[in-house]
Amino acid sequence: MGLLSKKDAKLITDPLADNNPITIQVLGICSALAITAELEASIVMSIAVLFVLSVGNVVISLLRNIIPSKIRIIVQLIVVATLVIIVDLVLKAFAYELSKTLSVFVGLIITNCIIMGRFEAFALANAPGKAFLDGIGNSLGYAVILIIVGFFRELLGSGTLLGIQVLGDPIEKTGVYAFGYENNGFMLLAPMALVTVGIIIWVQRSRNTALVEDH
Repeated sequence: MGLLSKKDAKLITDPLADNNPITIQVLGICSALAITAELEASIVMSIAVLFVLSVGNVVISLLRNIIPSKIRIIVQLIVVATLVIIVDLVLKAFAYELSKTLSVFVGLIITNCIIMGRFEAFALANAPGKAFLDGIGNSLGYAVILIIVGFFRELLGSGTLLGIQVLGDPIEKTGVYAFGYENNGFMLLAPMALVTVGIIIWVQRSRNTALVEDH
């Protein structure tokens, strides 16, 4: 972060922990529950959001002074929809099976609260450079949670990571034993994603009591 001022660096580092869009702002939770049964899908969704949010933030920032306030939401939706269509076409061209796994959830990036929230709260009020850093920071914060949840759900639910057998029954044809772990099918159900996110939130607040809400 040596090339960035302290204030600019915080645009990237804050969403990774103390202002994480999922665990602190409770945004974008739907995809964290829906597509994290496989680590690969979590990674690809994270990359997709990284592209859409960082580029979208820059575009909205560049247009901020010419967008009439009455139609700003429509313009934002057009920008994010265009970027999502690009992501969807790239996935279908180069990773068709994975695009089928992600299914409608790629399209639902359009309504991801993190993206629309950053457009409204930051991109419309800041220069393109800062908007880009904000997009990178928030999408990385989103990615960290998705990848952690995807890692544990696939590992404990299927005994695999990125489709490679790590735990479970003997690997077919090789006779190599993968620690004799019995897969926990509950981890593949959406409610377990919520439980996993809840554990992350608990650990985060245990480490930083300033995040605990006063009652």
